[in-house]
Amino acid sequence: MALTPSSMLPLGTQAPDFALPEPLSQSTRTRDELAGDKGLLVMFICNHCPYVKHIRDQLIRLGRDAMTQGVGVVAISANDAEHYPDDAPEKMAEEARRYEYPFPYLYDADQSVARAYQAACTPDFFLFDAAHALYYRGRLDGATPGNSEVNDGRDLRAALAAMLEGKAPPEPQQPSMGCNIKWRAAA
Repeated sequence: MALTPSSMLPLGTQAPDFALPEPLSQSTRTRDELAGDKGLLVMFICNHCPYVKHIRDQLIRLGRDAMTQGVGVVAISANDAEHYPDDAPEKMAEEARRYEYPFPYLYDADQSVARAYQAACTPDFFLFDAAHALYYRGRLDGATPGNSEVNDGRDLRAALAAMLEGKAPPEPQQPSMGCNIKWRAAA
């Protein structure tokens, strides 16, 4: 497993717009529809990544908690499903159903949304405030497969709490680490 860090998009960056299919519901979902009154958490994940699997339960808990506080939550997979069939849309729908994801799990087939967000790895987290300005980007917490760090979401949870309290973004912000996004080969 080679670790890839997140790109650390500049704070204040406006959340790129998107309209992506949700394999589970077979409907198209948009950024504006999914944003909550108090913000939006965008998570780039995929089915097969051991880093995502390691924190999946915490993602679900955090997603539920954020949504009850007025923050919209969405997960996006941008992996090349042709070369990584476990990340294909039908498998995404199975994953969302099996683990009862409380948030939509969207598919970025042409990878344009991942590129717009400068997503680099799975998982990769982007927390935007109510004005769609990037407030936090980086890791959920320090837990990864093979280390003894507690998987409690402390970094992202602290950022979420600070944002909701109107505080300045926390510093420093540590990059997320995980598998690289599986980019399609250029045609």
